[in-house]
Amino acid sequence: MPAPYERQQGDPLYRRLHIYTADPSTPQLEGAVALVEVPYEPLERGPAGRFCRVDDYDETRGVRYRPADLDENNVLIRCGYEPSQSDPRFHQQMVYVVCSSVCATFRVALGRQVTWRPGVERLVLRPHARVMENAYYDDLAGAIDFGYYPARASTRGMLPGGFVFTCLSHDIVTHEVTHALLDGLRAEFSQPCGLDVVAFHEAFADLVAILQRFRYRDVVLNAIRRTQGDITGAGYLTELARQFGNTTGRRGALRDAISIDSETDQPMQYSDTLEPHALGAILVAAIFEAFSRVYRRKTQRYVRLATGGTGILPPGEIMPDLQTVLADEAAKLAGHFLSVCIRAIDYCPPVGVTFGDYLRALITADADLVPDDRWDYRGTLIEAFRRRNIYPRHVTSLTQDALLWRGTRTALPPIEGLSFAYLKFRGDPACVADADELRRQAEVLGEFVTRPEHLHEFGLVAADDPRLEGDSVSPPRIESIRSARRIGPDGQVVFDLIAEVIQARTVRADVEDASFIYHGGATVILGPAGNVRYVILKSLLGAERRERRRAFFLGPAGSRYWELQDGSCQRRERLFALLHESPMAE
Repeated sequence: MPAPYERQQGDPLYRRLHIYTADPSTPQLEGAVALVEVPYEPLERGPAGRFCRVDDYDETRGVRYRPADLDENNVLIRCGYEPSQSDPRFHQQMVYVVCSSVCATFRVALGRQVTWRPGVERLVLRPHARVMENAYYDDLAGAIDFGYYPARASTRGMLPGGFVFTCLSHDIVTHEVTHALLDGLRAEFSQPCGLDVVAFHEAFADLVAILQRFRYRDVVLNAIRRTQGDITGAGYLTELARQFGNTTGRRGALRDAISIDSETDQPMQYSDTLEPHALGAILVAAIFEAFSRVYRRKTQRYVRLATGGTGILPPGEIMPDLQTVLADEAAKLAGHFLSVCIRAIDYCPPVGVTFGDYLRALITADADLVPDDRWDYRGTLIEAFRRRNIYPRHVTSLTQDALLWRGTRTALPPIEGLSFAYLKFRGDPACVADADELRRQAEVLGEFVTRPEHLHEFGLVAADDPRLEGDSVSPPRIESIRSARRIGPDGQVVFDLIAEVIQARTVRADVEDASFIYHGGATVILGPAGNVRYVILKSLLGAERRERRRAFFLGPAGSRYWELQDGSCQRRERLFALLHESPMAE
C-alpha cells in the first residue's frame, strides 16, 4: 500500500471541488450541488492520486474518454469541473471526490490510514464501465464498475430513454467505495458463510451512504426547514439512490433508512428468511432509529427555548436561527454515529459476523473511547436492536455490561515484542508499517497465539485435537496487524494494535452431504504495553456453529454464492457482482 502524501510547506490543506450531493434529479434549492474540501494531494490526469485512480474506458462503446486534469489552471480557478450530466470529466471528478471523502471519514474514525484488500495499491474507479443498470465493486480486480443505461421512466431533468449514470449518484458511489474499504478492513467478511455476513456488507455500505450525506449543510438545512426539524420525515436524508430507483421502474428510491411493516406500522423484524438487501435494511433502520432518537433528545432544549418552554412548535416554518441550530446538531451527531459504526469494525470477530456481534462491537467500541455516555447512545442502540429482534448469541441479558466484549478467560502475559516501545513506524504511527516490520509483528503474535496453552483462548485448535472428529484444520495465519491512534472527547489519545488470527476447518463429507470449509479465530486488541485487552473470537469447535455453516452452504440461501464441485462446496467468484446482478437491490 502506498504511503499517504506528506503535505509540503506551501501546499494547501484541501482541494475544493464540485459534486452532486445526491444525484442529478435533486432540485437546486434542496442542496443539489456542494463544494467539497478533499485532502490535498498532487494528481495525475484521470484523476489519479495515491489511493485511487480513475480509468474511464467504456467497454460498450470501445472508447476511452478524455481524462480530467484537476491541476490545469483554468480548472483550478473554477474549483474543478462544473456539475454536468454530459461531461465525462465531471463524472471522473465526482467519483474521485466521493471516494476521497469517504476514505477521509474512515481514516478519522479508525485512527489510521485506510488500506484496500491485499494486492491492491490503488482502487480503480470506472465511471463508464459499460451499459448496465448496475454498479458493483469487483473484489478480484480491485475496481468499481459504474454502469449507465437508458431510463425506463422520466424523472426530474430526465426523459424516458435518456442515459442515467450511476457514477453521478452520491449514494451509489459511497456504497461501492464502502464495500471496497470494508473488504480491505476485513477480508473474510467477503466470504459468504452465512446470511448475516452477506447482509452486513450491504447494510454497512448503506449506512455509511446515509450518514455521510449529513455532511452537506444545505441538504440538512433544507430538510430541517421542510419537516420542522423531524429528520425521519425528510426523504432526501433517509432515501438511497432516488434517481436510480425512479428510472429503473421502482417508482421510488432504491432503499430507505426507515423500514416499517405496512400492515402493523411497526419496525420490520429480523428473519433469516429475508433476501440480503431486505435483511440489511433492518440493521440500517435500527441504527438510524437510534440516531434519530438521540437527535431528538439533544435538540429538545433548543425547541423548548424557542417555544417559551412548551416544546410545541407552531404551524409553519420554524425560525431561521432554530433551523441552523438543529441542522448543525444533526450534522454533528451523524458524524458521531458514523465514527462509532466504522470504529466498531475493529471490534468485530474476524469471520462469520452476525448482526448481534455488530451490536456488541458498537457498544464496546463506544464504551472503550467514551466511558461517560451522558446522552445514552449505547442504551438507545440496544433498544433499537431489541425492537427488531436482533439479539447476540451467548449473552445473559441486553444490558450494556453483558454486551461488552471481554478479555481472555485466563490472565495472559503481555506480548513484549508488540508493545509500542518495540514497534517501528513508517513516520506517522497511523501509517501502515513496512513489509519487514509487519512480518516481524506477525511472527511475534503467531508464536504467542499458537502456544498449546493459548490456542483455546484465541479460538484455535491443534491439528490432532480429537474434538475435530476427523476433520482437518489449516495452520493458523495472521490475517492483519494494524495500529490505531484515536482521540476521545476529553482529548485523551488511545493507542491500540488490532490483529486478526484465522484458521480454516475442512468438514468431511458424510453420506448425504458435501464437504465444506469454514473459518474460526479471533480479533485481538492489544494495548500500548502489549497487553491483551480484548479477544473477540469465533471458535472452530462446537457442533452448533458447524451445523449452521452446513445448513447455509448446502441450503437454498447459500446456493447463490456456493456450488458443488467434486463433492465439495466451492465459492463462486465476484460476490459483489452476485449481490447486485438482479439489479442492485431486488
